[in-house]
Amino acid sequence: MSKSATVSHVDDEELLGRFLGGDRDAFRTLVVRYQPTVLQIARYYVNSAATAEDVAQDTWIAVLKGAERFEGRATFKTWLFRIVANRARTTGTREKRQVPVDPTDPVSGDRFNTEGMWKEPPASFTDLLADGEANVQLAAAVRTAIAELPEMQRSVVTLHDVEGLSTSEVASLLELSEANARVVLHRARAHIREVVERVAKGGS
Repeated sequence: MSKSATVSHVDDEELLGRFLGGDRDAFRTLVVRYQPTVLQIARYYVNSAATAEDVAQDTWIAVLKGAERFEGRATFKTWLFRIVANRARTTGTREKRQVPVDPTDPVSGDRFNTEGMWKEPPASFTDLLADGEANVQLAAAVRTAIAELPEMQRSVVTLHDVEGLSTSEVASLLELSEANARVVLHRARAHIREVVERVAKGGS
C-alpha cells in the first residue's frame, strides 16, 4: 500500500502533525481533501474563478507557514476555512447577503407556511453522500443538485451539510446573520430534496 493511500483516511489533526514531522504526503492529502471547499469559499467573495484560485494558493501557503502555530482550539478545517475567508474578503468582499424567504417561491412550493417557516424541515444529506455504495444514484443526484445551486446556497450547504460546520460558523465565514444562513440552507435543501424525490420516483 502506498503512503498516500495510508494517509487518505487519517484525521486532519494527525495529518497536520505528520506534516510537521516531515511527511509531505500528509500535507498533499489535506490539500486534496479541502481544495474544492477552499475554492468554493474563495469564489463566494471574489469575482472570478482565476482570482479564487489565487486566493486558494495564498491560503495553502499561509497554512504551510502557520502550521506550527495551530493550537487546536478549533478544528483544522475551521481554522483553514477562516484563513481562506479572511484572505478572500481582503481580495474582494461583496455586500453582506440578506435573503428573505418567499413562501411563493417555486422552489419552496408548499413546504413553507404563510409566515415563511418550514412546515417540515428537510434533513441534511450528509448520510446519503457518505453512503454512496448503497445509494449511488441518489448520492450522485445530491452532488449534481448541489453543483447546480446558486453560489450562496451552494456555499452554505457545502459548509454545513458536507463539511459539518455549525450554522454560526457558516454565518461567520460567509458574513451572514445566523437567521439568513438558516434561510439559505433551507432553500438549498428544498431544491436538493426535490431533485432526490424525482430520482427516487424514477424521474430525471
